[in-house]
Amino acid sequence: MPAFLLGVVILLLLLWAGIAFSKSDPKQVARLLRAIGGGAAMLLAAFLLFRGEIAVAIPVGAFGLGLLGWTSFWSAPFWARTQRSAGQVSRVRTAFLEVELDHDTGRMGGRVLAGSYQDASLDALDQATVIKLFSEIDDDSRDLLAAYLDRREPGWRENAQHDAGAGAGARPGGAGKMTEQEAYQILGIQPGASKEEISRAHRSLMKKLHPDQGGTTYLAARINEAKDVLLRRHR
Repeated sequence: MPAFLLGVVILLLLLWAGIAFSKSDPKQVARLLRAIGGGAAMLLAAFLLFRGEIAVAIPVGAFGLGLLGWTSFWSAPFWARTQRSAGQVSRVRTAFLEVELDHDTGRMGGRVLAGSYQDASLDALDQATVIKLFSEIDDDSRDLLAAYLDRREPGWRENAQHDAGAGAGARPGGAGKMTEQEAYQILGIQPGASKEEISRAHRSLMKKLHPDQGGTTYLAARINEAKDVLLRRHR
């Protein structure tokens, strides 16, 4: 009975921690929950050892050490196998620009491919200089640049002198027929990905870039087009 009550207390503590940190950074919450779970498992293992239940205490203790990262008892923890791999990046390229989106942080960056600021990092250019680029790039590049600025400087439109020519509206397909290589780069997945991987990457990106979530219609249209291009291979 004491062991059962201790287990109930541990579960309640874990539930409370999950609710209390539901609005925090998911990675930090996961680390905290593993630390709490690992510590609780070690306490339970010590309690079981004290009662002489060694056969149960050893696996519980090993599980706790695994949660705390102190042992490689399992070659790959369950959560490591089920989580999406870190470091995925989506790339959208036009004649003048290449913009990247980090899937983990949602941060955008990019560089200028042609024109007066060729090879310059967009992050290294101030807002006024970036806005000047609108006057020397094509329509598709303007759409992409507007999407980048919407993420970097949400209030840039109110200050821009050339907002009318920014080309913020989406025109799906304006960049011509998308290739499979471009589609893989936009979704941030490897060539040959399965139908499930394509759909999962699409859902993940739309959560970050859908207009209703503060994204842009241009990028949402490109993401949808990339999914359609790749799913044709699985029909």
